[in-house]
Amino acid sequence: MASKFLLLALLAITSSIAFASDPSSLQDFCVADAKNSVLVNGLVCKDPKLAEANDFFFSGLHLSGNTSNAVGSRVTPVNVAQIAGLNALGISIARIDYAPWGINPPHTHPRASEILTVLEGSLKVGFVTSNPENRLITKVLEKGDVFVFPVGLVHFQQNVGYGNAIAIAALSSQNPGVITIANAVFGSKPDISADTLAKAFQVEKNTVYNFQSKF
Repeated sequence: MASKFLLLALLAITSSIAFASDPSSLQDFCVADAKNSVLVNGLVCKDPKLAEANDFFFSGLHLSGNTSNAVGSRVTPVNVAQIAGLNALGISIARIDYAPWGINPPHTHPRASEILTVLEGSLKVGFVTSNPENRLITKVLEKGDVFVFPVGLVHFQQNVGYGNAIAIAALSSQNPGVITIANAVFGSKPDISADTLAKAFQVEKNTVYNFQSKF
């Protein structure tokens, strides 16, 4: 009998992990109280009686992002930092602008899957499956096309047209997080040892130093 209870408990725990996501709200809404210093998984709710329309509002996604940077893209996020009312709802959105041939570099969202819709232009998109296969799944998208990036997997987009491109990304977290691979590996603070990176990437240490100098 004890073993059956143990098995049921184990199944309950593993099931809860398998379906884990942003915590579900147990009330109509939980507007984030940015002034509260209490640390919780998410953000503390402010008194719902003090909620107002602006807590659920953001304006600006119609504006083009400045793509004058090294990678030729700009992400305009709309997550719980921009809309306090997103707290505990498990969703967010972003606009991505791409200069001609600009890229949104390989990155991951540790807390969210992403669904991307192309509004203008042509984008080559892709993601890489986990070890050991590391299989690249890629496709060229046109205006109106939609593509999904599973949670945690390295993915990217590149504008393959001669004009600007625009996409909207919806994500399954109020705070999906972004880990840009090159920035994390070569721009960590403090630096990852050049010996470590040289061995990992099978290059000379001077090559590592050159990469690190760019981040």
